[in-house]
Amino acid sequence: MNDTTKRPLTLRDVSEASGVSEMTVSRVLRNRGDVSDATRKRVLAAAKELGYVPNQIAGSLASQRVNLVAVIIPSLGNMVFPEVLNGINQVFDATPLQPVVGVTDYLPEKEERVLYEMLSWRPSGVIMAGLEHSDAARAMMKNAGIPVVEIMDTDGRAVDSMVGISHRRAGMEMAKAILKQGYEHIGFLGTKMPLDHRARKRFEGLTEGLGKAGVEIEARDFYEGGSALAKGREMTQTMLEKNPDLDFLYFSNDMIGAGGLLYLLDQGIDVPGQIGLAGFNGVELLQGLPRQLATMDACRLDIGRQAAQIIIDRNVDGADQAPVHTTLTPTISFGDTLRRDRRV
Repeated sequence: MNDTTKRPLTLRDVSEASGVSEMTVSRVLRNRGDVSDATRKRVLAAAKELGYVPNQIAGSLASQRVNLVAVIIPSLGNMVFPEVLNGINQVFDATPLQPVVGVTDYLPEKEERVLYEMLSWRPSGVIMAGLEHSDAARAMMKNAGIPVVEIMDTDGRAVDSMVGISHRRAGMEMAKAILKQGYEHIGFLGTKMPLDHRARKRFEGLTEGLGKAGVEIEARDFYEGGSALAKGREMTQTMLEKNPDLDFLYFSNDMIGAGGLLYLLDQGIDVPGQIGLAGFNGVELLQGLPRQLATMDACRLDIGRQAAQIIIDRNVDGADQAPVHTTLTPTISFGDTLRRDRRV
């Protein structure tokens, strides 16, 4: 097959790849009829390698499309993604298109399964969080014959279009701000990697930015599970008990950063004089804290809006139109936890 084709894969493609008839392929994929195990394995392997997804609406619609857009995100518990969904919905609201959400829990195998099921209903497009996917998922997106937009991240290679920020650059910009204000003993607290690829890239950008100035991260701690204030308090206490000389803590997200801030205030520690803090995401819910946490926005609403507009434009102009690659620029909010205008 031509790698640049945008037509959906068919039973014939799987038939040619596996060396069996289309009828046999159909039986295997529908799990019907008498087919040998060897043939079944060969057909399933060929379908997976090609990225073929059965059409659940074959013959029922002349267009072979429904006015649904698959939106696949890693979590609904994370406060980041509702704002992205809001942006998507705002743009689709004036159109016949409707977003349908699938959740992967940051698990590649679940992402593959969710994508497979959603594509089987022949949506008008896919909006997928992140750039890191299994080979099977990438093949399904590449050969779906519909516009695909990967969102949140632009540090990598997209299957089709992408809209997001450079998380490595975000980490580097935060490193510059930390160093400019005279902090030298840095601790990092965040999610376990490598499942959270975007947090990993911010960490890499932070360490690179600090390293250029000859500064190393002196302590680090990682956690599993959802971001929570209690987790941030616990991690901050533990890190400072083990590393009392730290003068700055960078958190991979605002929620654990807020927990760290509350712990420090309870202990009567001078923030940002004795210890500075910063998080990531610009979560509006945390504006009611006693001190405003320094953070960096992730352009979530704009990402959702622009991704939805790409789907609309590509459905009007055709999926063969050139992919759109957009990198947005987040900004640092110093809040009350990161010193400003210090000359070093």
